[in-house]
Amino acid sequence: MWLHYKTILPKWPYGFMMKPFNIWRLAVRLANKTALITGGNSGIGLATAKRFVAEGAKVAITGRNLERLEAAARELGPQALALAVDATDIAATEAAIAKAADRFGKLDIVFANAGIPGQTPVGSASLEIFEQVIRTNLTSVFFTVQAALPHLNDGASIILNGSVISVLGNPGYSAYAASKAGVTAMARVLVSELSPRGIRVNVVAPGAIRTPIWGAAIATPEAEKMFEARIGATTPLGHIGEPENIANTVLFLASDEASHITGQQLFVDGGSTSSPAGAPIFRGQAPRQ
Repeated sequence: MWLHYKTILPKWPYGFMMKPFNIWRLAVRLANKTALITGGNSGIGLATAKRFVAEGAKVAITGRNLERLEAAARELGPQALALAVDATDIAATEAAIAKAADRFGKLDIVFANAGIPGQTPVGSASLEIFEQVIRTNLTSVFFTVQAALPHLNDGASIILNGSVISVLGNPGYSAYAASKAGVTAMARVLVSELSPRGIRVNVVAPGAIRTPIWGAAIATPEAEKMFEARIGATTPLGHIGEPENIANTVLFLASDEASHITGQQLFVDGGSTSSPAGAPIFRGQAPRQ
């Protein structure tokens, strides 16, 4: 490296020192971007919305729980728009996305995150719960993307929320596993259909993450501690994941840094799908505290 003879600063090739130095663009990764996050009022969705706002984006979040939605909106500040929508209500979803586009302009990012759990053990599963899980986790995801299409900029990024359950074969979760495997299969088709517009489609597949979706399993401090110990023992990295782990991955997929990545599924699970034999329970070690 050599020095500019007048400024005594490093002189870079191609006249770097002569160009305006835009610190804002270096500091944030989603400057001038607009995003839609379904299920953005808690857990992974809210963590992602916070990350997006911190990186310069304007964010529209949706959710069913009005109280949580309003609290999330206050936390996110003026760069956010909160819309009370049930993801399974297709007409309401279409109206909400149009409202977001009217407020912020065309969308650059869609994170289809809304989803529900639901046990459907063979032999005792109800049709109502099975269909509700599929409708929320798969059908609604497709129609969210379809509703967003007229409002998407070319070159936009779509991220769908999958799950490790799609490949682990956990007993009692046939509908949930099918819905998340369907999301991954659907993403591949969307890649083929949307690539002419330069729109990227990827899937983030969380492992066990500390979110309200676990319900009674983390209802008390004692229950949460036992739950974390069980997850830690069966996860190679030895601990449960945090919503921020997923938010950071979604941020990467949404950003220009991932501009040549599409049709991929990224597992964010502490190694539980790739290397289960590395979990502490199989190595005779205690999980991390």
